Amino acid sequence: MATRREIKSEAVARVDAERAARRERKAELEAMTPEDRKVAKAEDKQKAKDAETAAKAERKERRSTMTRSERREDKRRERVHRKVSHRPRRAVGWGVTGVAVVAIGALAAPWVSDLTRLTSMEFDTETAEGVAARENAAVVSENVADEGIVLLKNEDAVLPLAEPRINVFSFESFNLRLGGGGSGGSNLSTAPTLYEAMDQVGVEYNTELHATMEDAGAESATGSSNGFVQIVGSLVGGDESAEPEPDYLTDDVLAQAQEFSDTAMIVVGNDGVEGSDMTAEQLRLVDNQIALLDVVTEHFDDVVVVVNSGNQMELGFLDEYPQIKSALWIGTPGPQGAVSLAKVLNGDVNPSGHLTDTYAYDVTSAPSTETFGDFTYDNADRGFLNYNEGIYVGYRYYETRYVDDEAGYDAAVQYPFGHGLSYTDFTWDAADPVVTDEEISVDVDVTNDGDVAGKDVVQVYFSAPYTPGGIEKSAIELAGYAKTSMLEPGDSETVTVTFDTRDMASWDSENGGGYLLEAGDYVISVSNDVHDAVAEFTTEVGEDVRYDTDADTGESLENRFEYAEGDLTYLSRDDWEGTYPDADDMDFTASDEVLERMDPTIEPAEGEAPTTGADNGLMFADLEGLDYDDPAWDLFLDQLTLDEQIQIFSQGAYLTAEVERLGVTSAVLLDSPAGLNSLFSSIEAASYPTEIVIASTWNDDLAYAVGESVGTEANAYDVQGWYAPGMNLHRSAFGGRDFEYYSEDPVISGQMAAGMVNGAQDQGVLTFIKHFALNDQEVNARTGLNVFVDEQAFREVYLQPFEIAVKDSDPTGAMSSFINIGGSWAGGNEQLLQEVLRGEWGFDGVVSTDAVLGGWMDPALAVRYGNDLMLAPFAHTTIDATEEAYDEDPVGVGEGLRDRVHTALYAVLSTSATD
Repeated sequence: MATRREIKSEAVARVDAERAARRERKAELEAMTPEDRKVAKAEDKQKAKDAETAAKAERKERRSTMTRSERREDKRRERVHRKVSHRPRRAVGWGVTGVAVVAIGALAAPWVSDLTRLTSMEFDTETAEGVAARENAAVVSENVADEGIVLLKNEDAVLPLAEPRINVFSFESFNLRLGGGGSGGSNLSTAPTLYEAMDQVGVEYNTELHATMEDAGAESATGSSNGFVQIVGSLVGGDESAEPEPDYLTDDVLAQAQEFSDTAMIVVGNDGVEGSDMTAEQLRLVDNQIALLDVVTEHFDDVVVVVNSGNQMELGFLDEYPQIKSALWIGTPGPQGAVSLAKVLNGDVNPSGHLTDTYAYDVTSAPSTETFGDFTYDNADRGFLNYNEGIYVGYRYYETRYVDDEAGYDAAVQYPFGHGLSYTDFTWDAADPVVTDEEISVDVDVTNDGDVAGKDVVQVYFSAPYTPGGIEKSAIELAGYAKTSMLEPGDSETVTVTFDTRDMASWDSENGGGYLLEAGDYVISVSNDVHDAVAEFTTEVGEDVRYDTDADTGESLENRFEYAEGDLTYLSRDDWEGTYPDADDMDFTASDEVLERMDPTIEPAEGEAPTTGADNGLMFADLEGLDYDDPAWDLFLDQLTLDEQIQIFSQGAYLTAEVERLGVTSAVLLDSPAGLNSLFSSIEAASYPTEIVIASTWNDDLAYAVGESVGTEANAYDVQGWYAPGMNLHRSAFGGRDFEYYSEDPVISGQMAAGMVNGAQDQGVLTFIKHFALNDQEVNARTGLNVFVDEQAFREVYLQPFEIAVKDSDPTGAMSSFINIGGSWAGGNEQLLQEVLRGEWGFDGVVSTDAVLGGWMDPALAVRYGNDLMLAPFAHTTIDATEEAYDEDPVGVGEGLRDRVHTALYAVLSTSATD
């Protein structure tokens, strides 16, 4: 098998030859007459298309005779070739921003003014309220980490430790990865190390072994708490495993360790950061980690492995070494994560977390990984991404692909979605579901039959009837869940899981949209995880039921994103092999229709521009308590000048604009889901476990507690808004911000988000559910990325978390994403923001963009189609662009500005900014 260097060298040579041929052909074309050149270009285009078709057929034929490893190497060669061939166009948005910030002193005055405005924010965090809020946050963080840790395996009951002493190996143990980086990061500089935590809870570690590792170079380090520095650091240096060759573990060291304890522990992991994604190699053990496992398992029969990662790693090694008896997943568990881990080791905490992702033996076995990565057009300066896997994301693929193949499933999946063990044993008694036309309810009696107290999670799934060639359906889907309270040995509790009957319906794209509950038998499963049912019940739907209107708003449901489907083949369970995604089938030429959506032509509106600059004698405070559509709002908006409206719309980044003459106050809006965080100014704030750990608790009350705690702290610091929670999905294991999002499943993502939103908003804090939508990859997202997805997958998988949050928590804000849906930017997409979000779902809050980093984030689109605030750190460029758009279309842009400013000011008025 060729090495990575050999494959890259081969790709470079191939690309050099292709470029030389293109240069030669370009010279030939330039020498032609215009008429001949036009004909020749058309012929070249057809030849290229024919060549690509032939190449695809040749690849398919060639690979049909290859082994699996040969096919993987062949695909790897093609991926490397594509990456090398498109490298001249690659750019990293955050890197560009980093250069801009570093060189800011040399820039013109408007840039300096914009930056000064953001860096001038100051926070008084040492008030009694602020100190108390952080103290409470530490308790909440520890509670979440306690319940978010997942016991993956525990043979021979190695855990909890019979004696509270253990040998801790691995350099990774010196620096647990407690959070991610970027705007989703938080200040973890004061968090205790694992060794400090073990001292705190009374777990004795081998100090001589610890000293040996220190002598070999291991040390505990404190990273930067600033999200921007984390991003730049990742782009510049990456984050490789710190594990050296284990030659420091001499015979004498190992003999002393064996004498100290019969049990050994190793930490493995990685962490993500905004702005970059993972590779398959980063999710596998490196050679030195394998060498460490070899040494430790040779000398110890009881080994515990701690998986410290916010992304799914390949964990097959846990099965390969019989000495690895126990394994714990801790994710990125926040500032008290080390304490929670130590408490799990000694039994003070009984693990009750469950995975929110599928752990496959091979992370590249998910179909989404075939089209995850760096793809850019040949004829446009824009990246693109095809979601060819359709609805088959995460467990929806594995559970469906292997529905009748248990051996195949066991070979593919190591730990199913929802998996989690306990130190105690539970028995369940599930009652027959109560089924009506409106809802389904299941009661489950849970009894602790073990010897120690613990909590359990009841998961309820449904399986819908599938017709080959009909609507695509996952073999099973999560319907709901419930977590018990702490049950002492012998105690019982009845939990109830309820969900809407129409939740079992599927989006029917072929018949104009809307949801269809097809006639047939539906199986309701009460389960430990997605694959292991404790009880199953069948309920029959006698005839098709069509849902053409939204259940809450009554708005019409119809296809609105057909243009986003592209000319793609989507994965179908009716033909796995024939429809399986293949990056080699991608078309790198943007169609004329896509190019038009990327740069749409908008005709100026007719009529009269709205009134500005009137004198109606109203101040901002006069509107307090009035409804959004109260006539006084129109009178007040008439008073704003055009410049003031543009300023309010454009200066939406972190500190909204004020209009002193009318008493309009500014609101402070901060990141992040893991604790208040500012990219541009210093703030001492509490930190929390990342969202993947919050979701792994399967405890909605804890999600609420996190939101409530952040909201309380925000009030103490005079912060009015929170850019959270993050609600994109783990489309694959490679997402750089997977730590910042909850799960591969939309239901648990939506319910956890609703809990956090309710907690924060009950404290009067604006929340911005984000990133709406399809922000599931970091590569190219900040330089322009077109995403193509079929409407069923878009609705059922990627939009559903946001829909649940909107309907269950009534969020006051949302953040549109960088992403271009089928070429149309999310922040200026009328179907997304006006027709679905505000129309179908009834959202009535304020919408902000994500950080404005490129020209595709066009304020002329945002102002017309429902995006109220531009999160533009350098707002003067947005102001200039908006003024230009107004000059070209004073009626359309003027009416849009009035609506945007109305919504933004209504949101500000609801906060403490007016106190």
